[in-house]
Amino acid sequence: MSKSFSLESIVRPNILSLTPYRCARDDYGSGILLDANENSFGSILQEDESLLVKDLHRYPDPNQVLIKERLVSFRGLQSIDYLFLGVGSDEIIDLVIRIFCVPGKDKILITPPTYGMYSVCANINDVQVIKVNLDVDDGKFQLKPDKISEALSENPSPKIVFLCSPGNPTSTCLSHNTIKAVLDDPNLKGVVVIDEAYIDFTEETEGASVAKWVEKYPNLIVMQTLSKSFGLAGIRLGICIADPKIIRLMNNTKAPYNINSLTSHTALNALSLQNITKMRETVRQIRAEREKLISSITSITGIGKLLGANNANFILVQILDEACEKPSNERAHWIYKELAENQGIVVRFRGKEFGCEGCLRITVGTPQENEILLEKLKHLLGGTTVKST
Repeated sequence: MSKSFSLESIVRPNILSLTPYRCARDDYGSGILLDANENSFGSILQEDESLLVKDLHRYPDPNQVLIKERLVSFRGLQSIDYLFLGVGSDEIIDLVIRIFCVPGKDKILITPPTYGMYSVCANINDVQVIKVNLDVDDGKFQLKPDKISEALSENPSPKIVFLCSPGNPTSTCLSHNTIKAVLDDPNLKGVVVIDEAYIDFTEETEGASVAKWVEKYPNLIVMQTLSKSFGLAGIRLGICIADPKIIRLMNNTKAPYNINSLTSHTALNALSLQNITKMRETVRQIRAEREKLISSITSITGIGKLLGANNANFILVQILDEACEKPSNERAHWIYKELAENQGIVVRFRGKEFGCEGCLRITVGTPQENEILLEKLKHLLGGTTVKST
């Protein structure tokens, strides 16, 4: 880490001086609660036995301590002081940009191909985006630390560097050495955000994650989520792991009760030891199906290379032209539309992303879903003929 890093020097002055909204519930959470102008007679749904959560007439815990305690144990962190919870990772991305970047002045740096919300949130906040492409040769999808260093040197220092590992749409973990090179770069004056949404799908999850690095790097922010490996995309719970000073700024800036009671109840249940074990078993099944899908899909005529390292719960596959000579955006987009409009299968066209010409991003489905996908692809790409192996 650069010795010149100073958190106070890169945070927006109005955020540093912000007096956060506080409620009595920040200090006292039990007793006769007459502090928040809630409906003391209860929710109109309180007699509904189908509800898993009671007391919906009360605001949720603004600090979500119980969830954080389970996350500390699950991820091997020092304390809950290193944790912030958001409404999905998207709220965390937006908050980080609002905390560090002055609209119309500051910049972020991204490494395409990458997750689109970094740029979307930057644009919403009137923050400029600098792009330093990944090394995409032969589907490598790795950082170019020297090029990032050049960009940091040549531009008024970007406040945030967003990195995605495993990447989306690349399905590839970034090399730890290159991540360290960025964190230690003397030209870096801001923070580095590592998006680990798919980290549990890697073969060596504990070794792949850099979450514990926050204890060494006060300029590092790591994002995780319950959406992917836990299968809880519908509850919208994002996890931010960072130095306690950064966590305090995020708590000061967030909405008072950002995590709702239904999400809180579900997340706490998901993070029990029993359900963490269940998550890991499900992840093993997804990995196994991923390998089967890779083996089968690459044998279909008209399918090119699978790009990336396949470290997530999806694959990035090239669709070739009709002569099977090179990747074709036109044919890939036709396959994408035909699958969705006439075959009942929705995948993602990624051909316009840097280094992803002719590519479809395909989530690993259930065994039955994968079989249907393979049959439809064989049909659309010219029949059931497959390449000889």
